Amino acid sequence: MTPKEMNKEFNTPTETLRSYTYTLGEREMHYVATLDKGQSLAILFLHGSPGSWSAYKEYLKADSLEQKAQLLSADRPGFGYSGYGEAEPSLEKQAQLLAPILEAHAHQKIILVGHSLGGPLIVKMAMMYPEKIHGLVLLAGSVAPELEPKEKFRPFLAGKVIRRLIPGSFRASNEEILPLKGELEKMLPDWKNIQIPVWILHGEKDQLVPVGNMDFALERLENAPTYSIRLPEENHFIPWTAPQEVSKAIQNLMEEIGY
Repeated sequence: MTPKEMNKEFNTPTETLRSYTYTLGEREMHYVATLDKGQSLAILFLHGSPGSWSAYKEYLKADSLEQKAQLLSADRPGFGYSGYGEAEPSLEKQAQLLAPILEAHAHQKIILVGHSLGGPLIVKMAMMYPEKIHGLVLLAGSVAPELEPKEKFRPFLAGKVIRRLIPGSFRASNEEILPLKGELEKMLPDWKNIQIPVWILHGEKDQLVPVGNMDFALERLENAPTYSIRLPEENHFIPWTAPQEVSKAIQNLMEEIGY
């Protein structure tokens, strides 16, 4: 979504959303935030692969959420206005690149919401910054290394010639999905360190990220309060096909931590 499109959708008749950029190392990062009205809670939404902050635009408009929390949505590295087309394959480095948002909202409790590849990223962030994060909502998260599909076309797309011919968002997506299994394996020893509440939603008809990822997460989150919702008729795209269930899970988590 361009700045002009954002202004048209959110800032009429009054300004409700602002855009922010910051630089870490050689990477410029971008996120948006609703107005700070003194809320002591912030919710940061992270999209899948490919995607952008605007994947959550309807949630950023939700009065039921904004009344109690400042709402944030970021372009992950390689997408939107965070270095479009230039992937960051390391989940650890992605978390580090997003850490300044956590710092900027250190005066608030923070909930992370992540869809698809945004799911393992919010788990990694909770592992790396446990003192800054107070709850997770995992939406069809691709977290189980053994369930990562063996897609033989991906190395071909990463070739020097082909990668220049495909759209930037798909190039970045391919180059972060290729090493994902190894990135998930690196996280295995640290799941037990997560102690904050985690809500997990997954569609049973998900053909992209199998529902077994939910079972994996529930098994690994041995020291965290967990709540799981299996959606029998839903596919991978539950942020848009099941918004009521997603919003309700976020609100339940908010209530659990005192909001």
